Amino acid sequence: MGLDEVSSIAETILSNADYKICLFKGEMGTGKTTLIKAICELIGVRDNVASPTFALVNEYLSKQGPVYHFDFYRLTSLEEALDAGVEEYFYSGNLCLIEWPEVIDDILPAKRLVIEIENTGNDQRNYKLTTNESV
Repeated sequence: MGLDEVSSIAETILSNADYKICLFKGEMGTGKTTLIKAICELIGVRDNVASPTFALVNEYLSKQGPVYHFDFYRLTSLEEALDAGVEEYFYSGNLCLIEWPEVIDDILPAKRLVIEIENTGNDQRNYKLTTNESV
């Protein structure tokens, strides 16, 4: 997956500015975090962007305000997310980039952009972007 391709996909995602909730779906190693890093770079995040696997959420500062990066891979129940207060982030009006969102689907805002990434081999990826209107 070339950097040009990742940057292009990141730009496409950001062109859907009405969507503050972005869900990243794909198998382990498909490039979810790499794509999130590219998005953050495009909006001026200077912090080190890394998957918050153990912390659940990382907050980055950008030109557009706070950006929240979630990783729910290790989450075992919806209650864990609720106890961590994640709903406040989702309804803050700030950009929320969410890896492994399946466990928390019931508490996500209806308006969302879903980015599905499929590894097709030879370092190639297929990307599918859908909105809640088309899901």
